[in-house]
Amino acid sequence: MNLTSKREHLKKLYLPLGLAMAKRGIHPNLITLISLFLGTASAYFFYHEKVLTAVGLFALSGLFDLLDGVVARETDRSSKFGAVFDWIADKWVDGFVLGAVGFAFASPFVAVTAVVVSMLHSFIKPVAYAEIGYSERIKGKIQDPLEGVGFFGRPETHLTLIVFALLERAHFPLGLEFGIKLIAFLTLASLLLRVIYLYKHYGREYE
Repeated sequence: MNLTSKREHLKKLYLPLGLAMAKRGIHPNLITLISLFLGTASAYFFYHEKVLTAVGLFALSGLFDLLDGVVARETDRSSKFGAVFDWIADKWVDGFVLGAVGFAFASPFVAVTAVVVSMLHSFIKPVAYAEIGYSERIKGKIQDPLEGVGFFGRPETHLTLIVFALLERAHFPLGLEFGIKLIAFLTLASLLLRVIYLYKHYGREYE
């Protein structure tokens, strides 16, 4: 699937809103903070099985997460702190939402598994940057081969969660219990592909 590799095409959908926010002078870190609060609220409502409210807040959180980068670039307010803050907000939201859905609709084990593999799938990239040495930035983002490796990252997780939340709300037989298990399994499979890629390319090098 790998929606991340199609980022430039998908950007056309939300770019106009980002440009409008940039013209109003809204600080990108404020947009990131709004995304964090919306995502945390979403986790709260997921945990209490208020699915429709939760999925609406979750979708808005994802939208604001996309917009902060657009605004940062358009207003020339990109910063190292902003990049770090964006990472923290992303992982905060993912951890709380996946954990809340897992505990509320599946089991503690499923919740922990979904959170752990999601975190590892993301954090394998900065570890690779540090250990292997990727550093080139294009439009503020580090470019590395792992960008195109794997098939189930954050965008796919969000889309799958939204779809199964709507199915849950519609009382479809395959709701969030199945959805969170599917997310955990597919994220783990995608993580293993990244580990295998790194081993094939760097596992036999000696210092």
